[in-house]
Amino acid sequence: MTETVVPGIADRDVDEPDPLMVRGFNKQFITGVTVVTTREGDKPRGLAVNAYASISFDPPLIMVCIQRTSSTYPALHAATHLGVNILSNRQREVVNVFSSKSDDKFAEFDWHGGPHGSPLIDGSAAMLEAEIRERFQAKTHTVFICRVRHAEVNDVAPMAYKAGKILDGGGLTEIPER
Repeated sequence: MTETVVPGIADRDVDEPDPLMVRGFNKQFITGVTVVTTREGDKPRGLAVNAYASISFDPPLIMVCIQRTSSTYPALHAATHLGVNILSNRQREVVNVFSSKSDDKFAEFDWHGGPHGSPLIDGSAAMLEAEIRERFQAKTHTVFICRVRHAEVNDVAPMAYKAGKILDGGGLTEIPER
């Protein structure tokens, strides 16, 4: 039996990928930009999140992943409902504020409460409020599985994110089928 030696692999377990390759892989993924929100008592809380996905339409389920060290995490972990705001291409400043450590992120923006009180940010491309059904611990993050209870959609293009850059989702073009 012969053994193949790949440069740079000798010091790593072959079941562990090169962290730079994983980072490069993730940078190729284009995603939307969301702000996940909840309330802590009367105080609205929220943070920018790109780890959002639709799970199913029947029943309407979504998931978000939240880093456990986030200042918003305790409020989300204790909440029964959360809001997901898909930011529009007109909300660059919103993503800047909700990516920051600011204590009152909602002071500069108009918002309204969903039926269960989750903050929904006015001007977003789409907003929903969901009931938190399950929480799964995944090392540094918690995966929240939620049932959608309310949704709003506006006629405005979404924001997109790729490789550390915020993009205008309105300029994406369809690739024709062959």
